[in-house]
Amino acid sequence: MDILSTDASHAALKQGFLARDRELLIDGRWVRAQSGKTFDVTDPGTGAVLARAALGEAADIDRAVQAARAAMARGPWAEMAGAARGALLLRLADLLEKHAAEISVLESLDAGNPVGSVRHVDVTMAINNLRNIAGWSDKIAGEVPMTPALAGGMAYVVREPVGVVGAITPWNAPFLMAVHKLAPALAMGCAVVLKPAELAPLSALRLGELILEAGFPPGAVNIVTGFGSGAGQALAEHPDVNKITFTGSTRVGRSILAAAGGNMKRVTLELGGKSPVIVMPDADLPRAAKAIAAESMFKSGQYCAAGTRLFVHASMHDKLVDAIGEIFGQARLGHGLDPATQMGPLISETQLGRVMTYITEAQGAGAQMVLGGKRLERDGHFVQPTLLTNVGPAMRVFRDEIFGPVLSVIRFEDAADFDGIAAGANDTEYGLAAKIWTRDLAAAHGLARRIQAGTITINGGGPGGRLPFGGFKQSGIGREGAREGMLSFTEVKSISIGF
Repeated sequence: MDILSTDASHAALKQGFLARDRELLIDGRWVRAQSGKTFDVTDPGTGAVLARAALGEAADIDRAVQAARAAMARGPWAEMAGAARGALLLRLADLLEKHAAEISVLESLDAGNPVGSVRHVDVTMAINNLRNIAGWSDKIAGEVPMTPALAGGMAYVVREPVGVVGAITPWNAPFLMAVHKLAPALAMGCAVVLKPAELAPLSALRLGELILEAGFPPGAVNIVTGFGSGAGQALAEHPDVNKITFTGSTRVGRSILAAAGGNMKRVTLELGGKSPVIVMPDADLPRAAKAIAAESMFKSGQYCAAGTRLFVHASMHDKLVDAIGEIFGQARLGHGLDPATQMGPLISETQLGRVMTYITEAQGAGAQMVLGGKRLERDGHFVQPTLLTNVGPAMRVFRDEIFGPVLSVIRFEDAADFDGIAAGANDTEYGLAAKIWTRDLAAAHGLARRIQAGTITINGGGPGGRLPFGGFKQSGIGREGAREGMLSFTEVKSISIGF
């Protein structure tokens, strides 16, 4: 994004979208919360209040769920063919593209991420996902088993929308995650109640405006802002919600799973991670160092699949640490709207305090600070990218998801011991992602098959593939994306007819 488009979009937002209290989208209309309450939404780069959003609670969730259920039972959404749903998604993608600069600035203000990264990663991915998923709208089919030609009947399987979907999205990539959850549910004919994270709800509300402009009928998409303990819990427990799709922490995911069990809701949970990065002695060191450092700083480390435990062969250890340290040391920290910013703030003062606690504890437990580890003395919630060596598996910095720009380095000696390397990588309750750097095909394949994670990326990954995403162990249940993700928003019904 150029500076002129950023400045113009920011000025337009302050005069328009940010100048008035934001309401809830229920049954095709913007309405106040029933309580009349609002809450402040702040800029993590300055601490200033950006806007006020409606404080939705259980009563508002109930209104939204009933609107979604009515949309599925009757009216244009209930009667709409798959191709028509796909056309609406394509129309929405065109609108996102038209307003991409504005959305990027709003997201940067709300979540703190550098505006260029938001535009070229989050918003571009959202548009591409919409267009890809639109094509699935009329492609999911049932089956008719082979039977004798003269059989006295027939049997077949149909797939139907799972029903009303409650989507609860995180604050680290709020716009992308909202699109990522809405699109497949809508493509399969479900109606959705979206509860965005209270720390960064604004881009989801702007998305709601564009959804109405695209022509989605009333009740197909409802958006209720509020806190997790009020709106989120009510959505997870609501008896008329058929499925919950959630991205966020494992702790909250466990509570949602317990709440969903009350009426046997289907669930897709994309939760925490503590992803290993393995660097073998034959790796392309400059390329690996650049990628590892960039990922550590992406979204200020607030990224569930980020590689945070770096397992490096002894022969490469010092060189790789030096190379990553040099990149960290040159990184430009600043407000997300500053075009020179490479890493923005953490989302809140609470998150900053959490990250600093882990850094302090790690040093007390014997970890060696190579670089960073300090809070910036300025407005906003900034911490330097932090590089720790001499990290052991008993330390919390090794075991817990920190959700900050903290990279822990662990040395290993035997490059041929695939079982031992994988055992170290798997020594965590999580299993979301893993990254491997090697030129050796046997090492790449051997480690990939041994590591317990839903996504394995080797040498930075290959181009083009739209692959399912999700985790092993405490990193979640189910998969998002690709065919597996589409099918999770359907129910299977078997029908047998005798003639």
